[in-house]
Amino acid sequence: MLSKTLKIEGMTCAACAKAVERASKKLDGVAEANVNLATERLTVSFDDSKLKISDIQAAVEKAGYKALVEVTTKTLKIEGMTCAACAKAAERAAKKIDGVTEANVNFAAEKLKVSFEPSKAKLSDIKKVIEKAGYKALEEEYTVDEDKQRKEKEIKSLWNRFIVSAVFAVPLLIIAMGPMVLEKLNYMLPPIIDPMKHIEVFAVIQLILVLPIIVTGRKYFTVGFRALLKKSPNMDSLIAIGASAAFLYSVFGVYKILSENKWHDLYFESAGIILTLITLGKYLESVAKGKTSEAIKKLMGLAPKTAIIIREGKEEEISIDEVEANDIVLVKPGEKIPVDGEVIEGITSIDESMLTGESIPVEKTAGDKVIGASINKNGSIKYKATRVGKDTVLAQIIKLVEDAQGTKAPIAKLADVISGYFVPVVISLALISAIAWFMYGKPTAFVITIFISVLVIACPCALGLATPTAIMVGTGKGAEYGVLIKSGTALETAHRIQTIVFDKTGTITEGKPRVTDVITNGEIEENYLLQLAASAEKGSEHPLGEAIVKGAEEIGLEFKKLDFFRAIPGYGIEVTIDNNKMLLGNRKLMTQGNISLGSLENTSNRLASEGKTPMYAALDNKLIGIIAVADTVKENSKKAIEKLHSMGIEVAMITGDNKKTAGAIARQVGIDRILAEVLPQDKANEVKKLQAENKKVAMVGDGINDAPALAQSDVGIAIGSGTDVAMESADIVLMRSDLVDVVTAIELSKKTITNIKENLFWAFGYNTLGIPVAMGVLYIFGGPLLNPMIAALAMSLSSVSVLTNALRLRGFKPAV
Repeated sequence: MLSKTLKIEGMTCAACAKAVERASKKLDGVAEANVNLATERLTVSFDDSKLKISDIQAAVEKAGYKALVEVTTKTLKIEGMTCAACAKAAERAAKKIDGVTEANVNFAAEKLKVSFEPSKAKLSDIKKVIEKAGYKALEEEYTVDEDKQRKEKEIKSLWNRFIVSAVFAVPLLIIAMGPMVLEKLNYMLPPIIDPMKHIEVFAVIQLILVLPIIVTGRKYFTVGFRALLKKSPNMDSLIAIGASAAFLYSVFGVYKILSENKWHDLYFESAGIILTLITLGKYLESVAKGKTSEAIKKLMGLAPKTAIIIREGKEEEISIDEVEANDIVLVKPGEKIPVDGEVIEGITSIDESMLTGESIPVEKTAGDKVIGASINKNGSIKYKATRVGKDTVLAQIIKLVEDAQGTKAPIAKLADVISGYFVPVVISLALISAIAWFMYGKPTAFVITIFISVLVIACPCALGLATPTAIMVGTGKGAEYGVLIKSGTALETAHRIQTIVFDKTGTITEGKPRVTDVITNGEIEENYLLQLAASAEKGSEHPLGEAIVKGAEEIGLEFKKLDFFRAIPGYGIEVTIDNNKMLLGNRKLMTQGNISLGSLENTSNRLASEGKTPMYAALDNKLIGIIAVADTVKENSKKAIEKLHSMGIEVAMITGDNKKTAGAIARQVGIDRILAEVLPQDKANEVKKLQAENKKVAMVGDGINDAPALAQSDVGIAIGSGTDVAMESADIVLMRSDLVDVVTAIELSKKTITNIKENLFWAFGYNTLGIPVAMGVLYIFGGPLLNPMIAALAMSLSSVSVLTNALRLRGFKPAV
């Protein structure tokens, strides 16, 4: 009998809990099922020979709820990986554990993201199997400084290994290749190392010179042969076999020379140069890999280390980790904001560009929110801390970007499959080609050359690095511009979008009604009309009334005292100002009071056709003017939509407004398709209808009512001023409320996917051409035989070239 705990979603009351219990108990094999409504958990005991957990989940879903196996997701730092085959080995080891639902290794970031059921698997078990596979799994979270130090230490170690190897490899190469090269130049080697005169000395010196290189590169042998014994060979295995073959064959040659005093082929220089060039390649690769995660390191380095807080009236400087919610924080000009909060005292402007990409400083006064890590420009402020530690906006952005970098794009699947089989296939090809040439009658030296060249030229690293490096740079670059892409899948899908649906209110428009026109009958001034209307609406809570009051405040108008106020629901208001009766409201109010619109009739119709709401003002039963209020279009909406059109993307707008108002907004910004009078709950269905036309659809919204549509779309994009629910449902989050960033997200997706395709083309192309050349295909047709040293150089440069290409994305700049 097996016992499982499932997380149940969709329950709202005790009746729901009973329904879930009933659905579970009906299944043959279930002994007991208990639902805890408070914790939203179903504990079920069942006979696992009769039932699978998926059967229980299906039964619960049929009852109208969702049953999820509880999983914990952790990210571990993996040390000791040298190539894509290592990444696959670590992944395989983790996936073998019962209870692990998902395991993804990002070779470029050297991280394993693993999801597991805590009831079945422990993190310590996962770490043990990874260590058993030959790698080291670290749970502790690195700070920026620690991670940087670790990377620098690794780079320095590789450089030192390369220098030591090169010091011995250069004279080894000169001595080994000298007789051949100098003979053509009519030069002679010094007699002591001339193979024609002192063959024993010639051989022994090479052996002495190669030994320090072997010792310096011993890690390739220990890691490579250990992986081979564990039946999960990696790139180090290829190097170890190739270099060992060259070295052992040469040691046998030295024995023959010393015992028989006869010339014998030596390959010490091949073993030495292979190890030296591979170390150089590893060094360059490590430097480049460090640069791929620079964006995230920049983000992590933004937060200040300390904060000044006010306690009992005194200023106290404490570590940022010690700041608690509701602490009063003091920030002086030029200092960074330590944590998120709300201003309670002072006026300043704050540079939020490092988080939002917005270069213009934002004015902040009491009541405004501030974001941790932004820079206080010119005034001292006190603010109340609201979010600290892992809850700050910066911490959430870092987590979001790290999570995205830990995911795999669908395009990577083919490379993943190939990487898993790559090394065993290469070893097989090396053996097959060596045996074939041997049977063809070629000498042992020729066969050894073929065998080593095939092993050394193959590069699983290029395949393994092609996708994750581009995704790391792409998502990091997006974060720099305030575009947070939550997964590799979202990054890949965005470049295939054919239709974008924008929510109107708060997305295309500001979401706040504003006074757009003040038109009088010619007998009074515009400001006087606005003053009267604002005074009348001062006590009103209607959004249109608030817009009129705000419009008057913006130009500094004084409010008049009211002697009488009466709200007329559905019509407007009636007030008395300066002993004059004033009516302010819609056309129905004017009709009810028998007030003629006269010459302003046409103006009224024009304003309505422009999507504006006319508010009519009458003084003592005579129309004195019209104040038009509208939700204004954001500054960059039209520019963004024009750019999307130039990219061949259809743009739709979805709104609950009437068709007339929606049409007016659509004409202003150039919308192709209008979806008007749509109820909030029907937005997802409208997205579904577009998808039914075989279109890849993105939805851009900012409200709670947009969340279902964001989840339904192929790519959901939430804008930064929106709600947490909308952001949770979205695949891409824009830190600013600017539609231009939608264009940036799609451009970045296109650039990143192009880069990935280039990387994969190079990686596949290199291996597809390189391996046959190493096997001697050119030699069959009269061409040259590939030298193992050239093969090692090509292999080293192949992964470096893929990384260098991915780093080109760091130069990405938004077109708009």
